[in-house]
Amino acid sequence: MFDLAHYLSQQRDLVERVIHERLPSNTTRPARLHEAIRYSVVPGGKRLRPILCLAAADSVTQQEISSPMPAALASAAAIELLHTYTLIHDDLPSMDDDALRRGKPTVHVAFGEAMAVLAGDALQTMAFECLAEVAPGARFHSGRLVLELCKAAGSQGVIAGQVEDIAALDTTPSENTIHFVHQHKTGLLFVAAMKMGGIAANASDAQLVALQRYGAALGEAFQITDDLLDSPDDGTGKNEKTMTCLALYDRETAIERAARLLDHAVDAIRQLEERGRVPLSAIARKLTDRTH
Repeated sequence: MFDLAHYLSQQRDLVERVIHERLPSNTTRPARLHEAIRYSVVPGGKRLRPILCLAAADSVTQQEISSPMPAALASAAAIELLHTYTLIHDDLPSMDDDALRRGKPTVHVAFGEAMAVLAGDALQTMAFECLAEVAPGARFHSGRLVLELCKAAGSQGVIAGQVEDIAALDTTPSENTIHFVHQHKTGLLFVAAMKMGGIAANASDAQLVALQRYGAALGEAFQITDDLLDSPDDGTGKNEKTMTCLALYDRETAIERAARLLDHAVDAIRQLEERGRVPLSAIARKLTDRTH
C-alpha cells in the first residue's frame, strides 16, 4: 500500500537539501540580504509545488529510478524559489499588507520593506539561474524549462493575478475576476510545476497535456481549500478578503466543487502508468480532507 505521508516527508527532505544548496549563506555579502532570503525560504511550508514537480517527472519515466534527475531537481528548486518571491511581494504593504506568513513575521516586518522587495527580486533571479544551468536532455533544452516558468510568473501569469487582485480591492469582484485571480496567482504555478517536471523527464506531448490538466484542476481545488480553511466554519462564510470562492458559493457548494476538481485531476492522469500516477492521485485525494 502506498504511504503518502512517508512519500511527502521523503520528497520534502530532498527538496530542502536542493534548496539549501542553492542559497548563499547568511554571511555572504551583502549579509543582510541573504539573511532575509534564508528567513523567507527556510523553514518552508509544505513544499507542495516542488514535490509535484518531482512526482510529475517520475510519473513519465519508463522505469523506476533511485533518485530524481538533475533537471527535475533544478526545476523543483526553481519553482519553490519563485513561489517564495511571490509570497514576499504579495505580503508587502502596497499589496496584501500581511504581517504574518507561516506563523512568523513577514519579511517586510522583520527586515524592512526595501529589503523585502530586494529579497524577492533576488529569489526570482535565482529561480531562473537554477534552470539556466541545466544540461540539455534528450528532448529539451533548458530554455523550455525557462519558458514554462516565465509564462507562469510574468505579466500574463502570477503578476496578472496580483494586478487584478489589487484592482478589485474595496469592490465586489465578479465571478470572472475571482476565477481569473485564482487561476493566475495560484493555478499557473501548479501547472508550471507539473509541466516542468514532465519536460525534465522527456515527457511526450500527450503526457504533458495530461500533467497540465492535472495541475490546473489541482491548483483551483487547492485555492478553494485555502479559502475554506481561512474562513470560519460558522455558516457565515465571512472572510476578511473578498477574493475568495466563498464570495461565489456557500461552504457546501465550495466543498463539492473542490471534490469535482480533484476527480478531474485524477482522471487527467489515467493514461500514465500506474506506478507513476499513484503519488499524484494520492496527493489529490489528500486535498479533499483539507476542505473539512
